[in-house]
Amino acid sequence: MDLRVLRRVGHNEQVEVTTPVIITWLNEKSRIVGDFRALNTYTIPDRYPIPRIHETLTQLSQAKFITAMNALKCFDQKVLTYNAKKLLRIIVHCGICEYLRMPFGIKHAPSHYQRMMNTIFPE
Repeated sequence: MDLRVLRRVGHNEQVEVTTPVIITWLNEKSRIVGDFRALNTYTIPDRYPIPRIHETLTQLSQAKFITAMNALKCFDQKVLTYNAKKLLRIIVHCGICEYLRMPFGIKHAPSHYQRMMNTIFPE
C-alpha cells in the first residue's frame, strides 16, 4: 500500500524551513525520522482531549460487543495542509523532501489523530 508519504521538493521551489533527519533502528530495520524538536517549540498547543485508558476500559467493561481496529500507520492517514507541508521538509541524501501526511515526531499529532477518529466514529 503506497500512501505517498513524501514528495521530493523541486529545485525551483523556495525552501525556508528544513529539518535534519535521524536514522532509527529496530529489529535490523532502519527508519528515517525527522527531528522536529525545534519546530515543536513553536507550535500552538492543540488541547483536544485524548481519552484516558482507565475511562476507556470502564466503558468497555459495560459493552456487549467490542470491535477492534488495526491502526497501523495511523498518522499516515492524516493529509497535511499546504502550509503544514512547507514546515515539514526534511534534508535527505537525494535533496529536500516534504511530508504529505502527518509524520511521527510532531508534538500535537496524537491530538489531531484523536480529533480525526472522533469525527469518523462519533459516539
